[in-house]
Amino acid sequence: MPRLVIVSNRVPDLDGLQLSGGGLAVAVLDALRDNGGLWFGWNGLIAGDGDSLDVAVNEHDTITIATVPLSKKDYEDYYLGFSNSVIWPVFHNRLDLAKFSATQVEGYRRVNIEFANRLSPLLRPSDLIWIHDYHLIPLAAHLRVHGHRNPIGFFLHISFPTPDVLVAAPEHEWLMDSFLSYDLVGFQTALDADNFHRFLLNFEGASQSENKLVARGRTIVTGVFPIGIDVEAFAAMAHTQEAEERIERLHRRATPRVHIIGVDRLDYTKGLPERLHAFRRLLELHPENRKVATLMQIAAPTREDVEIYVEIRKELEQLSGAINGEFGDFDWTPVRYIHRSVGRDTLAALFRGSHVGLVTPLRDGMNLVAKEYVAAQDEQDPGVLVLSRFAGAAEDLEEALIVNPYDTDDVAEALQRAINMPQAERRARHKALLKRVRDRDARRWRESFLYALRRVST
Repeated sequence: MPRLVIVSNRVPDLDGLQLSGGGLAVAVLDALRDNGGLWFGWNGLIAGDGDSLDVAVNEHDTITIATVPLSKKDYEDYYLGFSNSVIWPVFHNRLDLAKFSATQVEGYRRVNIEFANRLSPLLRPSDLIWIHDYHLIPLAAHLRVHGHRNPIGFFLHISFPTPDVLVAAPEHEWLMDSFLSYDLVGFQTALDADNFHRFLLNFEGASQSENKLVARGRTIVTGVFPIGIDVEAFAAMAHTQEAEERIERLHRRATPRVHIIGVDRLDYTKGLPERLHAFRRLLELHPENRKVATLMQIAAPTREDVEIYVEIRKELEQLSGAINGEFGDFDWTPVRYIHRSVGRDTLAALFRGSHVGLVTPLRDGMNLVAKEYVAAQDEQDPGVLVLSRFAGAAEDLEEALIVNPYDTDDVAEALQRAINMPQAERRARHKALLKRVRDRDARRWRESFLYALRRVST
């Protein structure tokens, strides 16, 4: 069995990692444990002047962890710069927020070259290499320069833009050429894969045969591999005695309440201001929900040193304050806005205790919160998932109430429908959703990708 090598922008602290739920770390960890392997990437530290930038190698049972810090300049140019100020907004259809500079793209190239230089001596000829996400698109090309002919796969965790959006981004030709050094490129949805195909066919003169593309003398295989969660582990967290106590505290009120929950990173792609506007519209259109419905919005901090994220935090604080000031009463707070990270066990209980899960990103590669909300529900009395059509999860979770997050009235009316949905309909929808979430869990995601990568390498 070939050794598996995982490369990601960040390598988590395995000692402190919570292993229930979703995300890259949990999804690939079992594969590394089963086969033995190497995980390489940034350790999350920014080195000061005179600090070592050498690779640190540590052993965790059958897993080798190899990490490097970033210099302050690399962090600013590669991470905050090209990765998150160009690729992130462009791939989420927000060209208006893309800020490009030659210094940033040079930093992005520099760090990918340096990652290849540091990783190269650690590789074996038989290794199976799996590179993750938009920070590291050019990495395979630089590994090929070192002479590595290993099978190399790439998985894009975020969405892929339409060709007309991509061509507006500086350096898009170089970025797309970089994909051609992979043997397998995986996407979250069929739409993302189709956008990728269309670009290569229309702008690179590629030819296509089923899922194989030939361009510039290189043949790559593409596939759709929707990422999932560890369903049973997350469901178990929602049904502990501690979870029962949290749910009881959530519901302990003199009058009946309807709890609506949203959980997101504080990011402009998540549609958080639009979500609060929709909740406000619910209270305007259906006043019977006043003093009855409460929206709890948890927005975990992220990239707080990027200006646009500071601005969206201020906007959410102002919006939640305005809604509470207009509609709130001494015994009812319409919006409960929480700007901090919350533990996964607490989230599992909050999901189970909420009547509606509100997941309305403006654009999202997948969105595992939607799947976690489904997994956490009481099957006999489940809540209702309201889901944006622009989340990758909507391609599969069709029994949710699918909405247009840009249409405030559409979301408000879906909330009203969810609040009043009969139990029989809720149970039928949830049963179908849970089956889909189980069928496409984290194990299936990683095993199907690795099976495809082994096939293209034989």
